[in-house]
Amino acid sequence: MVLVCMRILELHCDRASYTPKEKAVQDADDLPKEEVGKQNVFENALVVFTTVEKGDNKTAVNKAAEAVRRHFTEVSAKTVLVYPYAHLSSNLAPPNEAKNILAELWMAVKTFCPSAHKSPFGWYKAFAVSCLGHPLSELAKTITSEEELGAAEKKALPGAKEIAVKAEKKPEIEDAVSQSLIQEAQMKSRFYVMTPDGKLEEADKFDYSKHGELKKFADYEIRKVRAYAQEPAHVKLMKGLQLVDYEPGSDSGNLRWYPKGRLMKKILERLVTQVCIDYGAMEVETPIMYDYEHPALKKYLNRFPARQYVVKSEDKEFFLRFSACFGQFLINHDMVISHKHLPLKTYELTKYSFRREQSGEVAGLKRLRAFTMPDMHTLCRDIEQARGEFERQFQLCLNWMKTMELDFETAFRIHTEFYEKNKGWYGGMVKKIGKPILVEMFDNRYAYFITKFEFNIVDTQAKGSALSTVQIDVENAETYDLAYVDENGAKQRPVILHASISGSTDRVIYALLEKEARKIEEGKTPMFPLWLSPTQARLIPLAERHLKKCEEILAELKESKVRADVDDRAETLQKRIRDAEKEWVPYIIVIGDKEAESGKLSARVRSTGKVEETNAAKIISEIGTVSNGIPFEPLPLPDHLTARPVI
Repeated sequence: MVLVCMRILELHCDRASYTPKEKAVQDADDLPKEEVGKQNVFENALVVFTTVEKGDNKTAVNKAAEAVRRHFTEVSAKTVLVYPYAHLSSNLAPPNEAKNILAELWMAVKTFCPSAHKSPFGWYKAFAVSCLGHPLSELAKTITSEEELGAAEKKALPGAKEIAVKAEKKPEIEDAVSQSLIQEAQMKSRFYVMTPDGKLEEADKFDYSKHGELKKFADYEIRKVRAYAQEPAHVKLMKGLQLVDYEPGSDSGNLRWYPKGRLMKKILERLVTQVCIDYGAMEVETPIMYDYEHPALKKYLNRFPARQYVVKSEDKEFFLRFSACFGQFLINHDMVISHKHLPLKTYELTKYSFRREQSGEVAGLKRLRAFTMPDMHTLCRDIEQARGEFERQFQLCLNWMKTMELDFETAFRIHTEFYEKNKGWYGGMVKKIGKPILVEMFDNRYAYFITKFEFNIVDTQAKGSALSTVQIDVENAETYDLAYVDENGAKQRPVILHASISGSTDRVIYALLEKEARKIEEGKTPMFPLWLSPTQARLIPLAERHLKKCEEILAELKESKVRADVDDRAETLQKRIRDAEKEWVPYIIVIGDKEAESGKLSARVRSTGKVEETNAAKIISEIGTVSNGIPFEPLPLPDHLTARPVI
């Protein structure tokens, strides 16, 4: 065993600057032409000169980021500049490894300093620093990283001594960062607000006085502070309602779903699948792991902004999918496609997709490492057909949000050149929304798409979360060698749409819970949409002699596809009513002598807050009306509460 190190020199500067001149190594970061020769200036900055040594790994990154965080807090710096600097050691890691480690360090620093910047790796740069000169303004640190190395690597380390430490050898690829993720974080975008009449105004100059939620969303998107300062409100609700919880036996962001939560998720999954099938999509099923060395997949990994899990099998390394793109595109590649087949749609409910989100950003149901994503891809003959399908899928997403009864804010992300050619087209879609939206414009394309939209909810901590989304992809037809035959028998490349009509079903439940958490803050009564409530009607016998009547009504309700149960526990009436209210049961029906004899029922109706006289037929009709077109799922629990285990 040997001990290897990352070296950092931290300077607290009132002013620091650098100017990229020319590439120094083959693996240097790509820079837009306009950035070469341009001076970048930072004030009140903690400059972190960083040398990556052989063997540095995720442990070193985490330790270095924590050291920087402490120093950043102590000196009250405004920002951090991570500066690749190969002159603090002679034991340098290979350029491609150093590049990835530096990117990981920078992104870890961004979790506590969103404005953190990284100077380009592998460039000759002119730089200047003006150190403040106080006792904490200059600190040099050696970040130790325990790693088991081979004999050849040990020999390569000058003066390295073997020491007895517990170490774990990690796959090299495990800590790889998608180049798209790096480019997205480096991207200098411009934010605007577009009004329903199609006018565009700079986001920081827009009058938000009548659009408070849009202001919160815009602030979140521009500042990009993803981590939560405190536990999101929905976490307490998801646990208290016994829907879903953290799984201590797994990696963080991989959750356990209890019967009621699984029921809700299943209804949403069936509903969005029904929407896509009705739209004309062909449903498929594809593997959850793929070979790192597959040529098309290897290229795509660097064009999708996500981190991957690694799985080893024999002498190969595989990654767990983070979307259905791989499987669907590989199927499309093996199809013989005519122009007559277009637009061609394939769909999969990816259960599960995996993304190794940063630990500080993993939070409840909002951001997971394992999630269910309904994923549809559409092959179109050209941009014109793609625009038409984009509009239709935009409408499907609008319909979905209406069905979910969710308020949302819209973001369009657009490559500048594409926007200039399609201004009127965007205006037409914003008019359908009927309120201002946020527009992010970028000049340099960091991923495969030229435009996309997202419907976002804003939660109780003023953080946005994307649900429905559609993207226009102009790159992956080439990457996966996808083609169709046109009218003249010639092969052509299609334009691809990526769509998730609902967004991940996990996040839909997060959105619903956050909406209800806000209602609780406002002193209002929370409840799920009636069609989605696990128990829609609960029957409570006043005494044991009324249990038989409850069971008769229960049978009638269940036969008519109402999720109903009976609270036959030996508890007081008040406690049983209170427990039903804690579960947000829409109809709470108490059965006593009067109800048993007359057939008339008194129900506590959650939506109105009143006790109303009703009957089984009326309840069946009310639930049936709002559930029209929604796939029915029975309650996956015993229908008598005494038969249920306590979670």
